[in-house]
Amino acid sequence: MTNWHLTVDLAVVGTGVAGLTAALRAAELGLRVVAVTKTTVEDGNTRWAQGGVAVVLPGTGDSVEAHVADTLAAGAGLCDEVAVRAILAAGPAAVSVLRARGAVFDGSAGELERTREGGHRAFRVIHAAGDATGAEIERALAGATRGGQLPLLEGRSVTDVLRDDTGRVAGLALLGDYLGDGWGAGVLRTRAVLLATGGLGQLYAVSTNVDGATGDGLALALRAGAMTADLEFVQFHPTVLHVGPGSRGRQPLVTEAIRGEGAVLLDITGSPVMTGVHPLGALAPRDVVAAAITSRMAQTGTDHVLLDATHLGAAVLRRRFPTVHAACMALGVDPARAPIPVAPAAHYQCGGVVTDTSGRTTVPGLYAAGEVARTGLHGANRLASNSLLEGLVMGARAAEAVAADLAVSQRPGPPLPPCERRPVAARDAVQRSMSAHAGIGRDAAGLAAASAVARATLRRLRTPRDAENAGLTLAAAAVLAAASARTESRGCHLRTDHPRTAARWRRSITVVLDDAGAPVVAQPMLVGGVA
Repeated sequence: MTNWHLTVDLAVVGTGVAGLTAALRAAELGLRVVAVTKTTVEDGNTRWAQGGVAVVLPGTGDSVEAHVADTLAAGAGLCDEVAVRAILAAGPAAVSVLRARGAVFDGSAGELERTREGGHRAFRVIHAAGDATGAEIERALAGATRGGQLPLLEGRSVTDVLRDDTGRVAGLALLGDYLGDGWGAGVLRTRAVLLATGGLGQLYAVSTNVDGATGDGLALALRAGAMTADLEFVQFHPTVLHVGPGSRGRQPLVTEAIRGEGAVLLDITGSPVMTGVHPLGALAPRDVVAAAITSRMAQTGTDHVLLDATHLGAAVLRRRFPTVHAACMALGVDPARAPIPVAPAAHYQCGGVVTDTSGRTTVPGLYAAGEVARTGLHGANRLASNSLLEGLVMGARAAEAVAADLAVSQRPGPPLPPCERRPVAARDAVQRSMSAHAGIGRDAAGLAAASAVARATLRRLRTPRDAENAGLTLAAAAVLAAASARTESRGCHLRTDHPRTAARWRRSITVVLDDAGAPVVAQPMLVGGVA
């Protein structure tokens, strides 16, 4: 194992919207920073985000108060209102910085186009290239990163956040050769680590997430001693292109902005799915729509429903939704002539590593931002298009917190060696059991069965694939621990054996590792983060 001297102030793990925003801001503040990614800087979930950025722009008749209200309603009673207000209020400035870095949104310079998505009562979602907002943001941030000569370590998997003998972050354990360049293992010494690794969509057999969304950051934080919360709330996107029976892996997203433009959800018989379900109909919060679709599929004995956007016509679909249009046409479905076959799929991790509104975790020197973090913005169900906004705001805030903290903190001592063996379960078995027992509709027996699959023998991590599977194994166990403990239905967490929402569960369940390295439920937090 190669060891380097302390060469950086901050190591950012992950190169999505939160990670690149943080790295760029840290460099502006004069920190020695390096960005680490297990693939390439452009290869993450950010580029697949379609809908846009939810933000209140001046002169639109919208208000931050209205955005806060919609976010709290979607979060089903578990949002931290202080965090919600702080993050959403910072949105316009964060978007201005992004545009200054080169991101181009649809509309004129004076008035950006806005659309509406699920859970929003106003048109406040700005977008780029029709339905390719994430790709445009990734292009701008990656360009600024490479153009500014920010140091990048690509093709390097992080297997551990290392601490010194006082418990402070002191380095990263790295495993290479993801890109086949022959690089082995090593330790990078750093004064601070920012986790911006995204989510855990690959816990499930069908997902909107890239192959690398294997819960890495969640596992790294738990092993480092950090507190996590709200892990049971895994959001399923209601409308993912149904490509056929038995499909596996990442599937094309069908943005709910199409429903914002009037598309209607129908079951296989042509009956509307959302009539009488929610006042917002097809634009209800995602947990409501996904549950309604799942219920209707069970009633009709089918594996998908239909999204009818034919009223938009071919020209509008090609211009406004080029990504969706191309995916449909590749499947042999012309969305201007026939409804789109869709079904729910695993999409977003609403909980994660507990942070304050500056990205600080419960471990000195460890920070988190983006999907891997639990700021309290999302609660039990994320409001559509709040994720890119959170990444922009919290990436910058976390970098600023690192700079402030390092100015008054001592340098860490030598990093302690990492544990050499980790529990690793078979990926396919984990995905099948999580899909069967921890998706939309859960019960005690199923959660127990999935937990048994997540128990695994210890193995030495020799390859990046081993590291990913170890992360998935731990992430699955942690999600299942939280899901088993919450004996109610709320937001994304639907228990068929406890179908009602219970007032006593209006609190966040926290999960940490015990002395044996197993996830356990810790002290519950009241809404607002107070134990």
